[in-house]
Amino acid sequence: MSPTRKIIVIGGTNASGKSDLAVRIALRLGSGKARKRFGISGAEIISADSRQVYKGMDIGSGKITKKEMRGIPHRLLDVANPKSTFSAARYRKLALREIKRIWNGNKLPILCGGTGFYIDAVIRGTHIPEVKPNAKLRKKLEQKSTDELFRILKKKDPERARTIDGKNPMRLIRAVEIAEALGRVPALSFTPLPAQILFLGVKKEKEELKKRIILRLKERMRQGMLKEIARLHEEGVSWKRMETLGLEYRYGARLLQKKITRSEFEELLIREITAYAKRQITWFKKEPGIVWITNEREAMEKAETFLNN
Repeated sequence: MSPTRKIIVIGGTNASGKSDLAVRIALRLGSGKARKRFGISGAEIISADSRQVYKGMDIGSGKITKKEMRGIPHRLLDVANPKSTFSAARYRKLALREIKRIWNGNKLPILCGGTGFYIDAVIRGTHIPEVKPNAKLRKKLEQKSTDELFRILKKKDPERARTIDGKNPMRLIRAVEIAEALGRVPALSFTPLPAQILFLGVKKEKEELKKRIILRLKERMRQGMLKEIARLHEEGVSWKRMETLGLEYRYGARLLQKKITRSEFEELLIREITAYAKRQITWFKKEPGIVWITNEREAMEKAETFLNN
């Protein structure tokens, strides 16, 4: 990979409109005039979403549809079985391969998503500790509540506790497992992506974002999100596994098991998605060099200036 290669990264919270923005930028940069101006033959989008990698998890994860792609190639969707875990290390390997292929085709890669850990694994080259699963420890940790797991992690690794999904038992157990195995909080090491990077952060006002979250949830329910969750379970994805697959799947599974009511489902899910969005913002604010944009015009201007330099 040449240090002169370029990549655009688009990060933001759930429901911020980043996927649509990525498509619009890719379409603009793929036009005949732009190709001639910037010396590229188009753009491709690489998803950076920890749930959209899974096959069959479409509605609940907000996976972009073929129609919404508008002919722009999207990579790293549907590359894993939801019955099995998919690591950030695996994601990094696949993403780097896709980036190299896109560059070799004289195209611009656009890395887009809300999973900051995945984005960091690619552009900063965060090295993730290789720690094998500890069955005995996991069995012990699985008996604890998410609050108890979070307290354990906070004591062992305050930095990871600050950014992790505190309601996701699998991620909490894995984080504790790593800290326990290494006996200390590991000092992170990095192998940055050898490229010029434009990192755009999609910013929405608090009230607007909440409205978008509520509208998006209603739309997903209309599209059949609960039927999708029921189908995944019928295909062998356990209820226990569903708890680890993110908010829509966690609370949707609880609703289908009649552990919560429909009103509790909506109230809990909106509250948790909003809280998760806050954690996403916290993560992205730490990114060095991130450029916050509030509309498409700003994004286009930044992208074109970046490619001109």
